[in-house]
Amino acid sequence: MNAPEFKSRFEAYNRLQATAVAFGEKLPIPEIVAIGGQSDGKSSLLEALLGFRFNIREVEMGTRRPLILQMVHDQSALEPRCRFQEEDSEEYGSPVVLASAIADLIKSRTEALLKKSKTAVSPKPIVMRAEYAHCPNLTIIDTPGFVLKSKKGEPESTPDDILSMVKSLASPPHRLLLFLQQSSVEWCSSLWLDAIREIDPSFRRTIIVVSKFDNRLKEFTDRWEVDRYLSASGYLGDNTHPYFVALPKDKGTVSNEEFRRQISNVDTEVLRHLRKDVNGGFDEEKFRPFIGFASLKEYLESELQKRYKEAAPATLALLEQRCDEYNTNLAMMDSKIKATSDVAHLRRSAMMHAASISSHIGALIDGAADPAPEQWGKTTPEELSESGIGSWPGVISDVKPPNSTLKLYGGAAFERVMHEFRCATYSIECPSVSREKVANILLAHAGRGGVGRNIEAAAEIARAAARSWLAPLLDTACDRLAFVLGNLFDLAVERNHTRDSLDYGINNGDMDGYIGFCAALRHSYNGFIKDLSKQCKQLVRHHLDSVTSPYSQVCYEIDLGSVASSMYKFNQPQVAPFSIELSDNNQENIPPEKNINQTTPGKNTEANNVLRESQMTIPETPSPDIACEGVYVGAKKKENGICIDIVGARKRHSRLTGNGRNVDHQHHQNGGLQFGNGDIISKSGSAYLDICSSAAQHFARIREVLIERSVSSTLNSGFLTPCRNRLVVALGLDLFAVNDEEFMDMFVTPGAIDVLENERQSLHKRQKILQSCLHEFKNIARAL
Repeated sequence: MNAPEFKSRFEAYNRLQATAVAFGEKLPIPEIVAIGGQSDGKSSLLEALLGFRFNIREVEMGTRRPLILQMVHDQSALEPRCRFQEEDSEEYGSPVVLASAIADLIKSRTEALLKKSKTAVSPKPIVMRAEYAHCPNLTIIDTPGFVLKSKKGEPESTPDDILSMVKSLASPPHRLLLFLQQSSVEWCSSLWLDAIREIDPSFRRTIIVVSKFDNRLKEFTDRWEVDRYLSASGYLGDNTHPYFVALPKDKGTVSNEEFRRQISNVDTEVLRHLRKDVNGGFDEEKFRPFIGFASLKEYLESELQKRYKEAAPATLALLEQRCDEYNTNLAMMDSKIKATSDVAHLRRSAMMHAASISSHIGALIDGAADPAPEQWGKTTPEELSESGIGSWPGVISDVKPPNSTLKLYGGAAFERVMHEFRCATYSIECPSVSREKVANILLAHAGRGGVGRNIEAAAEIARAAARSWLAPLLDTACDRLAFVLGNLFDLAVERNHTRDSLDYGINNGDMDGYIGFCAALRHSYNGFIKDLSKQCKQLVRHHLDSVTSPYSQVCYEIDLGSVASSMYKFNQPQVAPFSIELSDNNQENIPPEKNINQTTPGKNTEANNVLRESQMTIPETPSPDIACEGVYVGAKKKENGICIDIVGARKRHSRLTGNGRNVDHQHHQNGGLQFGNGDIISKSGSAYLDICSSAAQHFARIREVLIERSVSSTLNSGFLTPCRNRLVVALGLDLFAVNDEEFMDMFVTPGAIDVLENERQSLHKRQKILQSCLHEFKNIARAL
């Protein structure tokens, strides 16, 4: 390949590199990254490659911020012309001629950026373009030098920050590594060689340079010593050949021509010493190509030329892809700017977007596997934590519904909360009733006369307990279900983006970038769910009020033979098919075996014994005038979760009403009731026992009727049906049933058009530059 062809390709890559730096593009451009410890000679090597000095060592150029040196061989530039790329721009400033001005500019830019970012180092590079008749066509990224300790006034983490940044710069596989190490350091004692091995273990893209080679020459007397050192066998491998370079030590001010002459003289002196001052010389056939600065310079330029040629096809294809992307983005931006004055277009797009989101929410409720539940779903503990609602009020036991450890969303998560609600509700028994409470109710009824006072008292106690204990559970259930449905908005947005990217041929309205409208849509959806929760709370409270009304016949529908079985009804598979456990265990996805001893979640064995006891007929309260038969003092039993004293064997009747009439008759005979706590064998004590037992049965019946007949269907129809059928209408009325001025407030805020215009100009600028680079690379490809 002739020089003009390489120069045009090199210029194209330099321009592309400048564009990538300015726009933050990640392009696989072949580059050389200089790496080494501080004072290992990187600065001197870069000056030698440039062909002139500008005292970069004095400003510690490579220690705090990377420098991209674009060296352009230009025969017409008899004096170096250096230009710096502007920060955050692809444009280059005016040429800088004086060496001291170059050093000062590097220093001031470094200090300004570090002060702004409040850091000791920064990965943001400085780009300098040097055009000179005596420099090669070469681009090198000079990195901060490795250090063991931070300077005074710098953070202690500075050495680690530098190491991390250099590894990041050197890791891309399209970059060659130029690693420098002083000749006075033995390979077995190298401080930074292990860091290079981490980046490039086989040294396939690493060029190792032994700097300050003239310092080591005096140690060699015989040929075998020189050859062994030059081969670096045992440490670098047989296929890795370091370059050995020495540069002028004179740091005084000399002309550029004198500086280049000194470089050439040092190369000549190193070769003369190896040939004349070492017994037997050295293996020139094997090692001569790796000795001297001139050899390294020639290799770097030829290697970069080869890499540019290999990378040209891939670079061309990537540029075409990038240009297409910019063209698409530019067209979208033009459409957005045009839409700011086209209300009808915005309304159509916004309506289609809202309808699409509503459709996705309906699909998520009905059951969906995308987006991935593993990423977007939530377990029951996560729902509890993120919702901030807390545990079920009044429930002491830990309620863990089936599948609580699985990440679910949508309809599946809704059903899991419903099942958890039922588990929590059935775990609550009728609370203990004090003698004072029973006396207050029963004695008040005694003044009215009539029969069935025990039944009425028990029913009133059960109704009060149900209102007190079940109402908070109903509110919590509505809040938990509203949280599950509220999470669906983000999932619907993600699902909409995914479907659009797959290009299903459906235009769902492009609302990306319209932050005001997207926020209004989210707010409207959250308001819709909040209203549903409020309405459902009112409905289930109405059901609770109805079933606990004094006029309700629920309490008097008790079939004493089926009370206990009804309390187990919830736990049977045919009633709750969702109870199939899908969580991680040894029986995953296997329905539970039917077991007559199965217990309701949240209940203990003691509760089961209570239920069996409650199936007994209610005993007759003995009259104080009638002697108690077979009194067993001190014997106790537990009925419906309440520990009470057994005061003796009692006559039993098959019907509760008959028992009530007999009690009332006996109470009239006695002239009143006593509820003393001291006399455990009081003849009047069994009235308290009968009422407690009856109240527990009434409570169970109220709970069963409320949950099985009313609440479950109400929550499903109150939440899910509106989300499926009314959501899109509700969103439409909220967002679009406004005049054009109010509607446009969601899209065009003060200064919004200027922001869109500025963004369009930036996109257009990038597109134009990349299009120019693409044109250049197409010409290069045709010339190959």
